[in-house]
Amino acid sequence: MISLEDALAAYAQNLQALPSESVPVAQALHRVPAQEVMSATDLPRFDQSAMDGYAFRAADAAAANAAVPVRLPVGMHLGAGAHEDLPELPARGAARIFTGAPLPPGADTVLPQERAVLEAGALLFTEAWPRHRNVRWRGEELRRGDAIASAGKRITPGLLASLVNAGQHQLRVTRQPRIHVLITGNEVRPAGTALKAGEIHDSNGPLIGAVLQRWGYPAPVIEHVRDDPFVVRHVLERACSDADLVLSAGGASVGDHDFLPATAEALGLRRVFWKVAQKPAKPLFFGVRDNRVHLALPGNPGAVLISLALHVRRALDCLEGAAQPGPIWHTGRLAQAVERDEQRVRLLRMQLEYSGDGTALLQPLPRQDSHMLSNLASARVLAWVPIGEGPCEAGSMLRWTELPE
Repeated sequence: MISLEDALAAYAQNLQALPSESVPVAQALHRVPAQEVMSATDLPRFDQSAMDGYAFRAADAAAANAAVPVRLPVGMHLGAGAHEDLPELPARGAARIFTGAPLPPGADTVLPQERAVLEAGALLFTEAWPRHRNVRWRGEELRRGDAIASAGKRITPGLLASLVNAGQHQLRVTRQPRIHVLITGNEVRPAGTALKAGEIHDSNGPLIGAVLQRWGYPAPVIEHVRDDPFVVRHVLERACSDADLVLSAGGASVGDHDFLPATAEALGLRRVFWKVAQKPAKPLFFGVRDNRVHLALPGNPGAVLISLALHVRRALDCLEGAAQPGPIWHTGRLAQAVERDEQRVRLLRMQLEYSGDGTALLQPLPRQDSHMLSNLASARVLAWVPIGEGPCEAGSMLRWTELPE
């Protein structure tokens, strides 16, 4: 049995990033850049007004005072949008200008409209106005060629907007893994099916599909497989030939109907590990062949969820070349005591709150058994309770990671 720390480290040690492909930037959300991405333009692209007001040369009003006011005739009107052959601001003149409009050549300052006094079509100054106020200068944020995203940094909505703003149209990203899901068990029936005595509805297929889609992957192929060694071999062989990542739920332990680990090895997948010192989801199998991955997850849905949050997240990130493969761990204070396990890390579903000083507070939930999912209506995080004897006392600091929402 491998430790959870070593199991998570094994993914990067045994997997390589998939080949890259080019995609339109608008379709790049959740993807991982395969190379550093540079700004294709200066940002801002041109000198522009930061607000509605009046553009002028600060030097033209530098001598203004109440006794000797300065008047600058307003001879131009500039709104946001295309401007061809923008004329230079006339000497000792001003321009009505709006937020985002290009600054006319010669102007260096913008007076906000709420501070402006107009008199007979001229801007009236009774005091000087500081130079360079309320102007967004070309290139003040980024220069063309500046790095905006590093290779391996998964694209968030904010980064996507930044890439569009920086003039990127196509991005080179790592190809998303092709994923095939196998749900095993003679007793498992698709959702909505009328059940006979001894049968249960499949919650694992919808759970796996929902989590993957939440993470930005296409809806996976989900196939139900009978507990028959010949059927299991046929389906797994085909899935491993077609997919980069095969996720199976059930059939991973040591029972008479648990065929998947042995079948995977018989098909030439190299066992990296089988059985992890974690509770739940101990009988988890990780096999690989030519960078094609099979993760055989235990069949209980709580164990499937935990395997998704930890192991599947890590495997996907490694296959996509993420610079910092998940899960991302934080620390928080345990609100009440929980039991530890002497041989395995306990992974508990918890509520998350914050104290007045910003400390994360972890509140354990009832119904933690691996066949139970009803507490997921309240669970926000998964907490790592270290191996040990006796209880983990209230106030202890624990690692936690977010559950997929």
